[in-house]
Amino acid sequence: MKKLIKNIFKIFLLLLVAGIIFIAWSNYSIKKSTEAYVSYNIADVPETKTALLLGTSKTLNNGQPNAYFFNRIQATADLYKSGKIQYIIVSGDNSQKDYNEPEDMQLALMEYGIPKDKIFLDFAGFRTLDSVVRAKEIFGQTKLVIVSQKFHNERAVFLAKQIGMEAFGYNAKDVNKYAGFKTNMREYLAKAKAYWDLIFGIEPKFGGDKILIP
Repeated sequence: MKKLIKNIFKIFLLLLVAGIIFIAWSNYSIKKSTEAYVSYNIADVPETKTALLLGTSKTLNNGQPNAYFFNRIQATADLYKSGKIQYIIVSGDNSQKDYNEPEDMQLALMEYGIPKDKIFLDFAGFRTLDSVVRAKEIFGQTKLVIVSQKFHNERAVFLAKQIGMEAFGYNAKDVNKYAGFKTNMREYLAKAKAYWDLIFGIEPKFGGDKILIP
């Protein structure tokens, strides 16, 4: 019995070490492979017909404004007004009746003077993978500027390139390290899961009819 317990413990340790190595390698690999394709400088962004704005909640659980949301809106508005992009896909979660990331982003962008007919809503962007794949399969885009914070853009650009898209990430301003600590810790696991999803061929949760962007 003791030998069995000892062997189980050894297997557990091996799996734990392998998991840590996989997470570390995934994060290093994704960051390294995308470092030339993400930037805070708008001058580095290639002219592209369409931007993909990745969704997040407008408010935090405590009801306070979410800096991630508003910084992404500001970055997208700056990008549009610079003439680098013509259209915007806002992709986010709309799985609950009173929670609608795409509409919140659309309204916020319109407050910056961006015309409604330049904004396309993707209500099934439940995950980054879903948003990126749907931009290609549903909205017919093969080239994108993706807007989010740097840590998120690295993963999104990586996924886009893995499915044969040309992608560049324009980084929105990050939040302070204390406020974003949990998000940054979650991202380590998210980057590993990005590889996991590709290995096992995970598909978006929903498909749908094609949407034409002029």
